[in-house]
Amino acid sequence: MHLNQMQYVIKSMKQFNILVVDDDKEIVEVLTKLLTLEGYQVYQAYDGIEAVQIVNINKINLILLDVMMPKLNGISAMMKIREKNNIPILILSAKTEESDKVAGLVMGADDYIEKPFNTAELLARVKAQLRRYFTLVLPKMRMRNNRNQKRLLLVN
Repeated sequence: MHLNQMQYVIKSMKQFNILVVDDDKEIVEVLTKLLTLEGYQVYQAYDGIEAVQIVNINKINLILLDVMMPKLNGISAMMKIREKNNIPILILSAKTEESDKVAGLVMGADDYIEKPFNTAELLARVKAQLRRYFTLVLPKMRMRNNRNQKRLLLVN
């Protein structure tokens, strides 16, 4: 990726859609205000089932996901989302044991942030995940898809 393309991606990062998922309405509201002030479009969900539904019908670019929620916990929701989507998922949880963090990361999370969280650190991690995904992962996926399409054309 050229420098100009990377600068464009970084400048346009604030146009991204972020899904905040937590059964604690106060946390959802605080995160919504914080992310909205940074220029992001924020979607809200209060359980794992609602999160999966929102991801299935909207273009979500990153998810902040609690683990302990009713109906469908965060880990199960993440696994369902990962069946169709490779977007960055950051777990935001009060579960602070090393085994909980490792399990979350092994099951598919891109990062694990402990509650209570520092807002500056949270924003930095969100920006880092978006930057990494949209400047490194997506261009490689597009190149791979283009190569596969060219192979199909050659075969036909």
